[in-house]
Amino acid sequence: MIDIKFLRENPDAVKENIKKKFQDHKLHLVDEVIELDAKNREAKLNGDELRSKRNSLSSEIGNLMKQGKKEKAENIKKQVSEINEKLLENEKLEEEYGMQITERMMKIPNIIHESVPIGKDDSQNVEIQKFGDPIVPSYEIPYHTDIMEALEGIDLDSARRVAGNGFYYLMGDIARLHSAVISYARDFMISKGFTYCVPPFMIRSNVVTGVMSFEEMDAMMYKIEGEDLYLIGTSEHSMIGKFKDQILPKENLPYTMTSYSPCFRKEKGAHGIEERGVYRIHQFEKQEMIVVCEPEDSYKWYEKLWSYTVELFRSMEIPVRTLECCSGDLADLKAKSCDVEAWSPRQQKYFEVGSCSNLTDAQARRLGIRIKGEKGNYYAHTLNNTVVAPPRMLIAFLENHYQEDGSITIPEVLWPYMGGTKILKPKK
Repeated sequence: MIDIKFLRENPDAVKENIKKKFQDHKLHLVDEVIELDAKNREAKLNGDELRSKRNSLSSEIGNLMKQGKKEKAENIKKQVSEINEKLLENEKLEEEYGMQITERMMKIPNIIHESVPIGKDDSQNVEIQKFGDPIVPSYEIPYHTDIMEALEGIDLDSARRVAGNGFYYLMGDIARLHSAVISYARDFMISKGFTYCVPPFMIRSNVVTGVMSFEEMDAMMYKIEGEDLYLIGTSEHSMIGKFKDQILPKENLPYTMTSYSPCFRKEKGAHGIEERGVYRIHQFEKQEMIVVCEPEDSYKWYEKLWSYTVELFRSMEIPVRTLECCSGDLADLKAKSCDVEAWSPRQQKYFEVGSCSNLTDAQARRLGIRIKGEKGNYYAHTLNNTVVAPPRMLIAFLENHYQEDGSITIPEVLWPYMGGTKILKPKK
């Protein structure tokens, strides 16, 4: 959510930002907010005047009673009673205007960074840099679930019977590899100075609406029936929610945390919860990183965060590239974002394995996360980034380490997490 003062003083800039995000259907919200804001400020001013008049009359009542002018005092009491009724009506009006303003402000997208390329959708994202050589071997690489099945590491048929499409059983060496990568990612981030955390896997609705837009919420979140609780789609949700309504001591910043969690997503509108693959699924596990920092430091942290994901994948000998997300591909709260994509030698193209975002103060405004400054409190900046998200990562891992005989080589960084195993050999 952007600063209403900024919107009030720069309505044309806010409208231009909406146009850059190709959301012209939201342009009317700016004028509506300005109109409602003017009415709300008028109501607040009226309330202040009524309270001032009431205070003055209340003092006069006391003086009159001391002078024995009881009848005159009673008449003034009636005036005070009338003012109280007007105040109640005025306060209801203020509350109604406030709710209407917030409802509209929550739909207006965050101001994008000046460096963000303008484009309508993800087809217009811009490649920034490649890391590692994307190699295509001379032999054929099977589909990732075929590789897993040859290692007796996945059972999709049983998962469909138990839960339907979009779920899986990982087993044996593949399950161990999955856990090994998560553990390695955890220790990798701890080595970067991040505090490890296992957060709640459910959050309340006021946290959900604080960390994402209504459109994202509807498309992603599973609600617990009969409870004010949602299953998290990523641990970023509960990690940022940890700071809700907090005033943070300036000397304690930045907060840098890395979190493990299962993630649950409806994937509403997705073509295809695949029957065979594990690229787009309803349930997966993830290592995440979040930062809560001073406003002037957020873009320094942004550069650090995505570079950590690149470093992690390169340490596992997987080629990657970074893509700058264009304006139309940015979720409403994001000011700037980039995707990390891993090389698929089977498809001979890159695919997304992580996303890094700077939300500036948009989340902090929604959640009330402020910093206690010397000259007053101000909103923090928040960032999030994927460290690694198996089993999508397993696709890149298996394809890039697949050998002609069907075996999978394990990079040295994972040997301690695999009990010293250096190669996985097919059982089928």
